[in-house]
Amino acid sequence: MGVPTVRENPGAEYLYWVGCQGSYDPRARKITSSVIQILKSANVSFAVLGNEEVCTGEPVRRMGEEAKFQELALRNIETLKSVGAKKVVVHCAHCFNTFLNEYPEFGGDFEVIHHSQLIWELTKSGKLRQGDRSGKVAFHDPCNLGRMNGIFDEPRALLASQKGLELVEMKRNRSNSFCCGGGGANVWYEVPEKKKVGVIRVEEAVQTGAETIAVACPFCVTMFEDAAKSIGNDKLAVKDIAELVVESLAKD
Repeated sequence: MGVPTVRENPGAEYLYWVGCQGSYDPRARKITSSVIQILKSANVSFAVLGNEEVCTGEPVRRMGEEAKFQELALRNIETLKSVGAKKVVVHCAHCFNTFLNEYPEFGGDFEVIHHSQLIWELTKSGKLRQGDRSGKVAFHDPCNLGRMNGIFDEPRALLASQKGLELVEMKRNRSNSFCCGGGGANVWYEVPEKKKVGVIRVEEAVQTGAETIAVACPFCVTMFEDAAKSIGNDKLAVKDIAELVVESLAKD
C-alpha cells in the first residue's frame, strides 16, 4: 500500500503499530488496510516499523510468561526509542493497554493513541470527510479500551458522525460492558464453557435489532465472527470502526 517505514520517513508524526493480528491474520489485515486508507485520506504523516516490529508481549504475559514479556517489551522500547517515535497509534485495544499502562514500567514512555481517538480527531477537525450511510449499528466496548482505560465517547462520537447511521446500545455497555471472550489469551485456546462468552455477547447485539456490531479491537472481531458462525447467524456483520469509516468515505 506504499506505506513507508520509519527508516524511510524518519520525520513522520505518527508511528502506526500494526500488531500481530494486523500483520498476519487475513481478517485483521482488512482493519490495517482501512486504517491506512483513512490516514492517507486525511494526509496524516505516518510510518511503520515494518520487520523491526515484534509482538508487544501482551498475550504471553497474560499466560504467565513474564520473562518473555519483558524480553519483548525491552526490545520494542529500544526499537521505538532508536527511531525517535513519540506518538504511537494502535488499532488493537490489547496493544493500546500494554503500551499505555505496562511499558512505562520498563522506560517506555510514549504518547499512545487508539485509532478510534485519532480518527475522531481527524473527523472533528475537518481533515476527514465522511459521507452518508444507513443502517443500525451496536458498538461493543473492548475491555482493554473501555473498562480498563475509560475510552467510551470517541468511538461512539465517530460512529454518530456518519449521517444516516443509527447507533444503538446493548444492555451492557460502557463501564458495564461484557467481554468478547478473547481476553487473557483465551482467543488462542478452547475454554470449557456452558455457553461461549462471545455467543452471549452476539445474542445481546442481535436483541438490539442491529445489522452490524461495531468493534475497536481485532480480538473482538475474531471472537464475534466465530460466535456468529457457531450459532448459524449469517446476517450480523462484525466490523471494526475503521472499516465502517472507509465504507462511508467510499460513498462520499
